Amino acid sequence: MEAYASSASLPSLICSHRSKPKFANSHSSSVPTAPSQPLLRTTTSSKFKLFSSPVSVEVPLEAADASATAAFSSGDEEKFDWYSQWYPVMPVCDLDERVPHAKKVLGMDVVVWWDRNENAWKVFDDMCPHRLAPLSEGRIDPSGRLQCVYHGWCFDGSGDCKLIPQAPLDGPPVHTSKRACVAVYPAIVHHDIVWFWPNSDPQYKDIFEKKKPPFIPELGDPSFTKIIGNRDVPYGYDVLIENLADPAHLPYAHYGLVPTQPLKEKRDKEGGRPVEFTVKKLGVEGFDAELGFGYSKFHAPCIISIHTHIPSRPNEPSIERKTALVFMCIPVSPGHSRLIWVFPRNFDVWVDKVLPRWMTHMGTNLLLDSDLYLLHIEERKIKEIGPENWQKACFLPAKSDGLVVGFRRWFNKYADSEVDWRGKYTGELPPTPPREQLMDRYWTHVVNCSSCNCAYKCLNAAEIILKVVAVAIIGVVAATKQGVITASTRTGLAILAALCYAASKWLAHFVYDNFRYHDYNHSFPEKVMLFLRIFGLGIAL
Repeated sequence: MEAYASSASLPSLICSHRSKPKFANSHSSSVPTAPSQPLLRTTTSSKFKLFSSPVSVEVPLEAADASATAAFSSGDEEKFDWYSQWYPVMPVCDLDERVPHAKKVLGMDVVVWWDRNENAWKVFDDMCPHRLAPLSEGRIDPSGRLQCVYHGWCFDGSGDCKLIPQAPLDGPPVHTSKRACVAVYPAIVHHDIVWFWPNSDPQYKDIFEKKKPPFIPELGDPSFTKIIGNRDVPYGYDVLIENLADPAHLPYAHYGLVPTQPLKEKRDKEGGRPVEFTVKKLGVEGFDAELGFGYSKFHAPCIISIHTHIPSRPNEPSIERKTALVFMCIPVSPGHSRLIWVFPRNFDVWVDKVLPRWMTHMGTNLLLDSDLYLLHIEERKIKEIGPENWQKACFLPAKSDGLVVGFRRWFNKYADSEVDWRGKYTGELPPTPPREQLMDRYWTHVVNCSSCNCAYKCLNAAEIILKVVAVAIIGVVAATKQGVITASTRTGLAILAALCYAASKWLAHFVYDNFRYHDYNHSFPEKVMLFLRIFGLGIAL
């Protein structure tokens, strides 16, 4: 895919934006839902129309930019209410029922814990009403209640305080005070993921009966196998969705990591090609789009999904092979977001029963790492020019950017190009940390993934065992007197010790590369391809 850049206008946009005053993160209250609006209207003469077939008449590029600018203009439209939506928190398979878990969504600190008395996952405000200590640092007591470990206050699944150890038994029942309760958010398990509603008002207690999280047919079909995972990334929610809605970048930013179909005539070694996306309708709830190989949906605010059919293999029963890429993008805080991915398919189901989940995550993490730094820097460029000027700074003449433009228009039209943090943040992005910290895998994924965390501990233990065995063998050989064992046996044991030590060093490098930090150099992608071949890794989609 040919890349275009509009570098001439970028400096002027940066200068003009810096001279403008800062705006507060405020939003108007929501109003009743309006019917979905068509995504884009453009003049009929432009060669660079984004969502209709290109025509042969050429026009100056300024006309295309003007058309794109008009498409992003926002009028008196209904505004998206960020706090009247369901948000995915974490896959159930990555939550330990024995301990509470701290999570952040929309800048809100919440604690997720398993209430065995009600057999349900609960989502509370992560703050004890006593002295505001984080409940996520607490424990589940023998009675199945959430206990704050600062002073031992205990709470049931309804958020009611059931025990204040410091209160006298013969005194007033101070634990029954409303001020002793914890805010409880509606929570539900949907598609094997814990979701919560970010409003603790009692009127939303049964919100699930009125409004449910988005339903993805492939995730509700038991004939599909599902690869699921999660990772925190050091760039914002809007940049994350924009990137995932852009398949055209795959042959370049992820060169050698994602298989591509052979082309009769390649423009370059990566194999980029024209890709067509047609956004059919756009409204406050998201949009639908047709792809050349399937369809896509954006369920505002979190889910972008791509659904496709794959031709049957030769000598294979003629079944309709379906697969999908489901990405759940969660706003965490400015400059931080969380991705939950689910890759369902109804063929080769046996593979996921044999291949450990942590091995598929190695490939997915390598994919995420390969453009992580690009997106982190891109977000700062967008911040410099101002999100409202995105369409002026970016030149998008190809239809392959259709989903990206669709999302940016939704973000601009219904959300004023910003997440509603309700005054928790100034809007400034955090400073860029050192590269090794920026691309860290351990704290952003391994500790939050039950499969990778277990593999990490087991592989580390195996490394230590190999070292101990190597040292023990050398010790035995050194302590054994001459003549007790033959020279050939002594040599064999020495070789075995050397092999054990070498294996421990290799394993240490393997663990560090796949569970701690793996840099990606786009100038030498062949090294990454060699790494994949050596360890037999693939991206399981």
